[in-house]
Amino acid sequence: MAGHSKWSKIKRQKGATDAKRSKIFTRLIKEITVAVKEGGPDPDGNPRLRLAIQTSKAANMPKDNIERAIKKGEGGEGNYQEVTYEGYATHGVAVYVECLTDNINRTVQNVRTIFNKNHGSLSTNGSLEFIFDRKSVFVIRRGEQPADEEELTLELIDAGADEVEFEEDYITIYGAMEDFGSLQKKVEELPLEVETAELQRIPNTTVEVHDLEALRKILKFIDALEDDDDVQKVYHNLELNEELMAELG
Repeated sequence: MAGHSKWSKIKRQKGATDAKRSKIFTRLIKEITVAVKEGGPDPDGNPRLRLAIQTSKAANMPKDNIERAIKKGEGGEGNYQEVTYEGYATHGVAVYVECLTDNINRTVQNVRTIFNKNHGSLSTNGSLEFIFDRKSVFVIRRGEQPADEEELTLELIDAGADEVEFEEDYITIYGAMEDFGSLQKKVEELPLEVETAELQRIPNTTVEVHDLEALRKILKFIDALEDDDDVQKVYHNLELNEELMAELG
């Protein structure tokens, strides 16, 4: 699982930019609504809703917005379906798109158009399973008091963590998808300041693109997907590093 720290850091940097967009709230409201319809309005008995609320709070969504989204789900509003699309950008970069939509025809048309305009190609669902591993990922803000890294790591491993990475300002915890609940419980018990807690698709192989213009076009493609209202998350296996990102400006 080497290289996860770099992946997480780039994702955090990009997430900080995404959080400035009003669309982030729309996506979180959709997720809360679906979670309530699936498992009810009580976050204590609904892990998906608890996670959605936690993520919303980390994104500084007002409490009133969260409560309205829960009531919306209780009232049966927002008939959203979860759909995914898989394909490739240029240079063989794998792209995995997760959507929540109330109109699949619109969504597939929009996603297909974005792929075509950016010289990408859609593939059949399941074709990228060998590239991405579904992982539980928790990003923790490090407090003023330094944690005993060895002791914390052992506790988290007991709860199902595969790997714990310590950086200056953050701790990133990785675990199997099936261990999300036990890890979430442990993180809440300790307690730790959670910035994000989610299931992510982590690439087990990456693709490097050294041509800056080509890299710019691929990132523009990914941004176009993320800007679509029906798209919740976009994962890719493009190898990103701080030097290239700095050159891109």
